[in-house]
Amino acid sequence: MTIALEIQVDELRRELANADPAERRQIEAELDLAEAELAVAIAEQDGTFDAAPPF
Repeated sequence: MTIALEIQVDELRRELANADPAERRQIEAELDLAEAELAVAIAEQDGTFDAAPPF
């Protein structure tokens, strides 16, 4: 799963580099979300984060 997220983050960064101002905000939001998902996935793999509900 992390490989797909890493690829998505890389693609969004490349798009952001060539984006016009109107597209830039949307791509930045998508990039922020993808980076957050990647951070959670990495934390789950490392065992530093448990995604299970606390109950």
